Amino acid sequence: MASNEHPLRWGILGASRFARLTSVPGMTKSPACQIVALASRTLEKARAAADELGIGRAHGSYEALLADPEVEAIYIPLPNHLHAQWSERAARAGKHVLCEKPMALTAAEAEPLLQVARETGKFIVEAFMIRHHPQWRLARERVQSGSIGELRAIQCAFSYHNVDPANIRNQRDIGGGALYDIGCYAINLSRYLFGSEPSRAVAVCERDPTSGVDRLTSGILDFGTGQVTFTVATQQVPFQRVQIFGTRARIEMEIPFNAAPDHISRVFIDDGRDRFGGGVVVEELPAVDQYAEQVTNFAAAVRTGTTPENSIEDSLATMRVIDAMFRSANSGRFENVAR
Repeated sequence: MASNEHPLRWGILGASRFARLTSVPGMTKSPACQIVALASRTLEKARAAADELGIGRAHGSYEALLADPEVEAIYIPLPNHLHAQWSERAARAGKHVLCEKPMALTAAEAEPLLQVARETGKFIVEAFMIRHHPQWRLARERVQSGSIGELRAIQCAFSYHNVDPANIRNQRDIGGGALYDIGCYAINLSRYLFGSEPSRAVAVCERDPTSGVDRLTSGILDFGTGQVTFTVATQQVPFQRVQIFGTRARIEMEIPFNAAPDHISRVFIDDGRDRFGGGVVVEELPAVDQYAEQVTNFAAAVRTGTTPENSIEDSLATMRVIDAMFRSANSGRFENVAR
């Protein structure tokens, strides 16, 4: 664990609404994190965001932030199509990188980051904050311990409603759409729980007739010993739930992705003894901010030199599944996941 006396010094590369309202406020709750600077495309915008977040220094360009000698690590909440290039530039500037998902738009775009990380000795990590939440660590422990029997299936549903054409999630050319934005969660958590890679994938995408983004995508991942099915949507009633099925028990994640930082998390474990919940045990976990946990664990990895969660190798594996799913949506058949 990083010492509280030596918190990791961060720079924020961008002033998105998500960063200002969700991830950065969460980061500031970690004693292992000190945010020293923020950059935007203009100094005026950077200063306004920095003032809003209580950050002392503002830079009017991304390049200026990368050159800031006080910054040890860069957090990147930019639009999806900018993730890979600014991750590389940040690492080559001597900074560790925590980049919002997805790390890239294709596996081919993400792959050079492997060499960048080796050449620079800097961590390049994809910000799947869910892996740092205690509820997911509990779920994985139950799977790995065999307490639910053999893991056979995962079902995932995740949706929200956003039809704003100016929103980056509704712009196809910069990586908008359901699979990139939230389908990646289903893929990442499935790989996390199975502890392996799917051999093939199939997907069906329904695209918005105006923007062209996939607004409704369903998929199946074949892990050999089990299967994953999921549906993600961007123009649907807001909802999220994950079901994890073993041969002896089922785990239900009540709020699997956007767990509230000020509310307990509930995990339901059901041995299936009756259809009315008689076999359900509820595990209640204290409120925690998963964005704070994420940077605390990131700082610990930096200070100790240990492998971080969601390493660039892990990101590349997720991107290969996304690639296969987009190919499947076009071909209408299962597509092999590249190795």
